[in-house]
Amino acid sequence: MRILETDRLVLRRLAVEDAEFIFDLLNQPSFLQFIGDKGVRTIDDARNYILTGPITSYERFGFGLYLTELKPAQAPIGICGLLQRETLDDVDVGFAFLPQYWKQGYAVRVSFGGDSLRQRDFGIGPDCRHYFAEQRGIDKSAEQTWIEV
Repeated sequence: MRILETDRLVLRRLAVEDAEFIFDLLNQPSFLQFIGDKGVRTIDDARNYILTGPITSYERFGFGLYLTELKPAQAPIGICGLLQRETLDDVDVGFAFLPQYWKQGYAVRVSFGGDSLRQRDFGIGPDCRHYFAEQRGIDKSAEQTWIEV
């Protein structure tokens, strides 16, 4: 199921068929360093991660992490979505991409798309664009050119 589409990307719900990609992504040195070890050592572990993480979140909250695909080839490049973290009062936007897709604007596009998605489709939380921009040293005047959802 497609959740969000931009000119270059599609976000869709993760499925157990995405286990090989998730296995690769979650075992990238950068993922392990910046996000953490999720204990995914096998393809079966990746399937279980999808079932107990994103799919459970879709069922419980109506949202979760989504597979991010590059158009038009539908090549998976990462994950992005909305997360209900026990440590936060509001819904968070989270993402991880394969390193070869860093610094191409994808994280900003889908993160701001996720921010718009949480407001438009789920009616939750304040717009976190300014917080995101401030935390990453992004010029806020450029915000409107990043994504139109």
